[in-house]
Amino acid sequence: MSLKLFFLTTEIEPFASTSHLGKFSVDIPLALQTVEHDIRTIIPKYGFVSERKYILREVIRLREIPFDFDGEEVLSSAKSAFIPKTRVQVYFLENPDYFKNLTNLLYKSKNGRVLSDNDERYGYFSKAAIATLPHLFWKPDVLICNGWQTALAPMIYQQIYDSQDFYGGIKTVILVHSIDEYCTVSRSSFAKLGLTLSDSVKGDEELNCYEIAAPYADLIIAVDSPSNNVTKKLMSLPGLKAHKKKVISMKIPEGESPNYLETARVLNDELTKHFG
Repeated sequence: MSLKLFFLTTEIEPFASTSHLGKFSVDIPLALQTVEHDIRTIIPKYGFVSERKYILREVIRLREIPFDFDGEEVLSSAKSAFIPKTRVQVYFLENPDYFKNLTNLLYKSKNGRVLSDNDERYGYFSKAAIATLPHLFWKPDVLICNGWQTALAPMIYQQIYDSQDFYGGIKTVILVHSIDEYCTVSRSSFAKLGLTLSDSVKGDEELNCYEIAAPYADLIIAVDSPSNNVTKKLMSLPGLKAHKKKVISMKIPEGESPNYLETARVLNDELTKHFG
């Protein structure tokens, strides 16, 4: 059975890539499209991405996408293109304050320090990505949230969008590629996104995004590699213990040019089994 899949990611080769996520976000959507799923991807429009080189096109209905952020209505916009040499569609979500001035390091400054507002920046991206859907006249069966950057999307969807007529019934999947310093979210970011934290959530300020997201996701896939046992690290988080039945593991290869075809086959099997 074919599914409509919306793939939220922050890296896609050749537009932006700091890790294996760049190639992963090409190979996996392409392989899923090959087996007849209707898959579309969305990525931030970074300032260093050449609109002319990659033929980014304006879409009239995506010029002004309204949603609430930090207590007020804001407008975002998106342009459309394709991953080069494929027919996998990519939407580029624009916000000059959050994305235009980033370097190709994406999550770090030039001196190597992790940017302090990553949680706010990519929380905005996750909410805006969901807000684009009615303007696409397209409702996915599943949101695939690729990495810590979009891990809050299931919570955003469940708390804000699921009750709205257009959105009801969409499933959410989180792909967990790493457990590290990037996975923390400040409490202030939740208020800006219009989210409510449960009273059971402990911690003064920095919270783990996967622990917070676990109650809201329909499926959590730990992406293990030979050098990184993500499953073990994920299941060591106290907030995941009550949701361990949602967690499955998937392996990826390592190397300079890994082949993700087998990974895509496993992911396809899991998506079909759970949501087909």
